[in-house]
Amino acid sequence: MSIMAAPALDERIELDEAPTAPAVWQTVVWNDPVNLMSYVARVFRTYFGFDRAKAERLMLAVHEQGHAVVAEGPREQMEMHAQALHEYALWATVRKAGE
Repeated sequence: MSIMAAPALDERIELDEAPTAPAVWQTVVWNDPVNLMSYVARVFRTYFGFDRAKAERLMLAVHEQGHAVVAEGPREQMEMHAQALHEYALWATVRKAGE
């Protein structure tokens, strides 16, 4: 009769489940009746450092589609972006990606 020893404490047991990645959050800028399109594009260039083409593409999405996702990442960082955009008088919110 053979007796099996318990695994050593330093041996790792692999789980069937892969670790879940942290949730991705988005900063969304919404259209408003106050700010000029040129101002919105300038804020995107100033705050995010986007080049002119990207800033104008996002500004046009805000204007024509009503909103645009301007950043994705951890929730805390997206909340900081939204707060900063509020200081530029833009309407920005944070949402979980895919919602």
